[in-house]
Amino acid sequence: MGHVTLGNFAFEGLNNCYVLGLEPDATTTLVDTGDAYPATEAELRDGLADLGLEFADVERVFLTHWHEDHTGLAGTVQEESGASVHVHEADAPLVSGDEDARAAMRERMESMLARWGMPDASREELLGFMDGTEASGDPPEVTPFAGGERFDLGSVTLEPVPLPGHAAGLSGFTLESDRGTELFSGDALLPYYTPNVGGADVRVEGALAAYLETLTGIVEADYARAWPGHRGAIVDPAGRAADIVAHHRHRTERVVDVLRDGPADPWTVSAELFGDLSSIHILHGPGESHAHLEHLESAGVVAGSGTPREYELVEPEPDLDALFPDVGYAPEELVADD
Repeated sequence: MGHVTLGNFAFEGLNNCYVLGLEPDATTTLVDTGDAYPATEAELRDGLADLGLEFADVERVFLTHWHEDHTGLAGTVQEESGASVHVHEADAPLVSGDEDARAAMRERMESMLARWGMPDASREELLGFMDGTEASGDPPEVTPFAGGERFDLGSVTLEPVPLPGHAAGLSGFTLESDRGTELFSGDALLPYYTPNVGGADVRVEGALAAYLETLTGIVEADYARAWPGHRGAIVDPAGRAADIVAHHRHRTERVVDVLRDGPADPWTVSAELFGDLSSIHILHGPGESHAHLEHLESAGVVAGSGTPREYELVEPEPDLDALFPDVGYAPEELVADD
């Protein structure tokens, strides 16, 4: 397997593009492509050249989810190579540039900003940032998958694994190696920070519950290694997944503490959790706060009403452990990595 590290010119951090099928007679395949900025394209071309490849050699592209820092160059690669581009059916319309899907996403997001109680100035700053970071890559024609498929690449077989939470259609891909079963985890499992839930894809209902189920599945699968969408390999995927569960358990406790001072909307809770926000975090902060409040509301711990939606603590001493899967952490081991 080859690996190309790419800059991320839309957001922050480094992106990964994984290259499979380097063996003779194997299918040359990319997992994620990075954003569509010219500097990223140059990095991907140079990285592939170091492996003896060019865009025209690529036969298949697998995308973990719809976010542009993972999909931006898929159309360019496809144009030069004729490669098939595969993505989960939930994210396929967004990746393919379907105008109705994108308009529905924008409408949904703007309605959520109002529901979260975002001030007008912050809303304008966020929308200006988002409109200013759109790259100009042409969308690819996509081949959607639904789950249960197996893709024979000659040297390895990829099998999609649904990992929703951060995005509705986020999918990992497993393959077998000498170490055992390994996972391309996209943004479902990252090594140094926790993937956003609630703001990264406003289509996801019950985002935290969905993500906790994803993390539980990763713990139970006990993968030998995970290859994330950003940063380096994760050598203990189950342990990292358990740490992220503990992180969210701790964050939920902080949300409850905010509500002990009185009812609050997601924007107010976000300010207590994260402080002042800028760029894409203006979306991610209140989105994640809402995901936690929604999780608490579904359990009857809080009640919410109105627009902006204010949440009130109705269970003063909730059993928060009951809201999280038992994946092998103890309360004294809770982490708070933001």
